[in-house]
Amino acid sequence: MTRPGPDRTTALVTTKAALREARAALPGTVALVPTMGALHDGHLALVARAREVADHVILSDFVNPLQFGPGEDYEAYPRDLDADLAAVDGLVDLVLAPSAEEMYPVLPPTVSVSAGRAGTLLEGAARPGHFDGVVTVVTKLLTLAAPDVAVFGRKDAQQLAILTRLVADLDLPVRIEPVEIQREPSGLARSSRNTYLSDAGRDRALVLSRTITAAREAAPSVGAVLGTLDDALASDEAEWAYALAVDPATLDPITPEHRGEALVVLAARVEGTRLLDAAVVSLTAP
Repeated sequence: MTRPGPDRTTALVTTKAALREARAALPGTVALVPTMGALHDGHLALVARAREVADHVILSDFVNPLQFGPGEDYEAYPRDLDADLAAVDGLVDLVLAPSAEEMYPVLPPTVSVSAGRAGTLLEGAARPGHFDGVVTVVTKLLTLAAPDVAVFGRKDAQQLAILTRLVADLDLPVRIEPVEIQREPSGLARSSRNTYLSDAGRDRALVLSRTITAAREAAPSVGAVLGTLDDALASDEAEWAYALAVDPATLDPITPEHRGEALVVLAARVEGTRLLDAAVVSLTAP
């Protein structure tokens, strides 16, 4: 199978057996881009990076039921496979779009993967079991697609940190390739859930990207960054879950004595939609 170009149609596979057969026909290096569909320009940036770092690209388009808790938006989560295929046609070699029954013959699976303590913090505190679902499906995808590289965005910063540990702790033969957050012209981090927001909601949601900008400008001072986050929490433009600077390795909140890299993580609800934003900052001063 040759590398796709603008004049070549991307292949769709819907079963694990078909994926293994198609994967075996791909010579050279392979990058995997795991997604839950509803593709937007942020996902296309992941695809573009995947094409830069590997000879072939596989994109998974699968809404993973394991990472949704009771009362969450699994059934309502946007799905449009035809639009997704059109968006990446000629840009990736394969799109894997299995059913839930194909991925999980037994649901919940008898054996799954745990995200450990890191999976209980931040988003994990609000969504118990979410990251166990994430690491389980990613482990399955890495096993099935056998990529050399897996590409993930930095917006889901906790997910990226946990998956980096997954690969290291389980000695999985793949390299994690992070890609910077893609933003709308307004600054809002691109997300499939942005489709839930009204125009007024989008305006209110900009408090997240403004906070990220302010935190970056406040660095390298630890105190200034922490003060910026306290100011954000006082804003009533969003219903804040947290606005924190955390240690990138442990995900624990940093102290005023912290020096080195810190991960600024934000989560807030606007019009009932939970939104995330994040940035890495270097802190070298009090």
